[in-house]
This record gives sequence, structure tokens and C-alpha cells, in this order.
Amino acid sequence: MSIQTFINICYFVAAMLFIIGLKRMSSPATARGGIVWAGVGMVIAVVATVFTPGLENLTWIIAAVVVATALAWYSGKKVAMTDMPQMVALYNGMGGGSAAAIGAVALIAAANGTASHPMTGFYMALALLGSLIGAIAFSGSMIAFAKLQGWMDRRFTFPGQQVFNLLVFAATVAVGVWLFFTSSSLSITLILVFFALAILVGLLMTLPIGGADMPVVISLYNAFTGLAVAFEGFVLQNEAMIIAGMVVGAAGTLLTQLMAKAMNRSIANVLFGSFGTGGGGEAQSIAGAMKAVDASDAAVMIAYAERVVIVPGYGLAVAQAQHKIWELTQQLLKRGVKVRFAIHPVAGRMPGHMNVLLAEAGVPYDLIADMDDINPEFAQTDVSIVIGANDVVNPVAKTDPASPIYGMPILDVDQSKNVIIVKRGKGTGFAGIENALFYKDNAKMLYGDGQEVASKLIAELKALD
Repeated sequence: MSIQTFINICYFVAAMLFIIGLKRMSSPATARGGIVWAGVGMVIAVVATVFTPGLENLTWIIAAVVVATALAWYSGKKVAMTDMPQMVALYNGMGGGSAAAIGAVALIAAANGTASHPMTGFYMALALLGSLIGAIAFSGSMIAFAKLQGWMDRRFTFPGQQVFNLLVFAATVAVGVWLFFTSSSLSITLILVFFALAILVGLLMTLPIGGADMPVVISLYNAFTGLAVAFEGFVLQNEAMIIAGMVVGAAGTLLTQLMAKAMNRSIANVLFGSFGTGGGGEAQSIAGAMKAVDASDAAVMIAYAERVVIVPGYGLAVAQAQHKIWELTQQLLKRGVKVRFAIHPVAGRMPGHMNVLLAEAGVPYDLIADMDDINPEFAQTDVSIVIGANDVVNPVAKTDPASPIYGMPILDVDQSKNVIIVKRGKGTGFAGIENALFYKDNAKMLYGDGQEVASKLIAELKALD
């Protein structure tokens, strides 16, 4: 068996493992195993690539793999759950940047006449497309990381921004088209201009986006990275990159569509609009006042309830309260209370953030419900406990056309008979919007750190026995 046949077989096995792994990731019960399967596939693909005939700079490649693996292992072990979204954004940006770098090397090699194969027609088009998409994913992901890390303001806008963004994007495409039609005599200066504009497009796309919309952004740039890797895989004539990139790109695109639907945004708005800009006009005033409740009274409410729904949000991650919330849930289940967890598609700072938190705490999957399944049940729910969630339960998304989140589907927590909101203080959510739920007659505020509040509720429930 020839070396090339061996490599092709390894790539085929890796492709199967990628697909099986992705399929298993679709269910919380098998997601962990799916990650392992896909990881094994990636190891096989990398090892097979090392045996490629004529591969140059093998020492540097192996050194880079070893260093990167060590850094990823260390950061993966040390990163706090609250910082997981920005780590995902950072790693995704690195993937997009790597794809763009591959395109840059291929284009510069073509300009210098040192390309391994003719960079014309099909290969030139894919090199440019992969470079464009990868550069956008890189710079956009870096901005997303900076915003999630708190290093930048949540939103940056200026008059005529959408028009300006489109003009910059059009200029980038124009330079790319010029490079395509001058592939026989490429200008390195023009190549650098192309990459500078592409990076600028990613920056301009992400700067106006508020932190509450980061799940959509992360999903979008994940799709971009996958597509960029697939295109550059064709340029390198590497089957593993093509397959892995296409799988990631397809999955990311579908997830982006689901996230955009959950935010009531179109894909075009995701690409070039300022998320959550609302319908304009003066926002509706909120009537009523916040009403505080202490832990003992809240414990009585949930102890003698028939149905309780717990709505987790990013504040749950900040307080690291998932384990205490699960302990609280177990106490309620022992008393015969029917408990479910309600998950909004964009709760947290990345897709699936809350599911990961609850899985970490050991919450059974059958107790977790998504928005579409749980919303009809809120009217029959005795008590809903909102812990750390804000914008995804704000009723103004349905009632106030001037609100920045107007039109976004929300969890219908306000329809519960009673609502207990666990919150540190009276501040607004990540989108910076006042929550009308807090002022409703059936809502009460239980102030304090999520983990401490959960501990008090557990103690009060035990005292009732």
C-alpha cells in the first residue's frame, strides 16, 4: 500500500469520525462522547498529514502542534465557566486567522512564482474567498472576545454606519476581483490591501453589536471559519481540511440560522446590521415598583408549589451557583414538586452555555426544556425562579416597539402565577435595558448572590420538614 493510499484511508476514517462526533454532539446525553470521537478524528488527520510526501518544515510543524496542544490543554483546564464564551471566540478567531494566513501564503507564493501548483481560476477564487472569510472571522472574533472580556464598550455606532460598512465590503470584493483577473501578475501590495480591508470588514461588522447578541456572533463566525478552512483545503489539496471545514461550516450556518430566529433577526441583519436596534421612538414607561422578598418567604412559596420552573442566565455562571441550584432542585423533587429548567436559545454568552452549566452540575437532561416546549406551561406554573437571566425574560420584547429587543422571542415567565427573581441589585441586563418583569404584580425580587441565595433557600426548605 502506497503512502498516498494510507493517507487517503486515514482522511476517510477521520471524516467519518467528524460526522459521527457532530451527530453525537446534537444531544446533551452523548455530546461528551461526540467531542472525543471528533478529537480522535482530528488526531488521525494531523498524523496522516505529517506523512505527506514532500512536506516541508516538518520540524516547525511538529513544534507548533506540540506547543499549541500544551497551551490548549492548560487553558481548557484552567478557564472558568464564566469565561468559556470568550475562549470559544478566541479559538474560533485563531481558526479563521489560520485559514486567512494559508490564503495569504498561497497568494504571495503565486505573486513570487513559487506556488506548488498554478494559482489560477478555481484555486485563485477559493484562495481569495477563504482569505476574505477567514480574515473577517479573525478580526470579528477578536472584537467579540474583547467585548465579552470587558475590554471594550458593548456597542460602537456612528451615523451612516451600515452604508459605510457596505462600501468597505464592496471595496474589499472589488480588490479581490481585480486580484482574480490579474492572477498572472499579482501585486503583493494589492494583496496586502485586500487583507487589510477584509480585517476592517470584520471589525466594522462586530463593533456595533451589543453583548446580548454575542451567541449569534459566535455562531456566525464559527460558520465563517469552517467555510474558510474548507476553501483553503482545496488550495492546499488537503482532503481532511475540506471535509472538516465543510462540516463545521454547515453546522455553524444551521446554528446561526437558529440563533438568528431566536433573536428575530435576519441573516442579512446579522451580517451588516446593528443588532437589537429596535423600532425607534420613545420607549414605554414602566409602571409599578420592585417588591423584595426574603429567603424564608420564597422558600415557603416554592415548597408548597405544585410546579416550579427555574430559568438560568449568565448570572448563574457568574455566581457559580449551578451546583447549589441542583441541590435546591433535589430538595423540591423530594417534596413532590414538579421542577423543570427553561433554556432560552441565546441565554448566556454563547450557544448552549446554560446547558453546559447544568450538565456540569449533574442536572438530568429530561428536566431541561427549550423555549418552544416550556412556554405553553408557564400559565400553569405556580412559581418561576429567574436566576441570572434578564433580557430573555423581558416582556417589553413583545409590547414595546421602541425597545432595542422588540420582536425577540422570550420565555413567557411573566405568565406564571408567581415569579421570584434572584438578582444582586437593581441594575439592568447585559443589553442595558430596564426589565418590565421586575415591576409586575406577580414578581418579587430576592436580592443577593445566586449561590448564597440558593444556600439560604435550601436551609429554609430543610427547616420546613
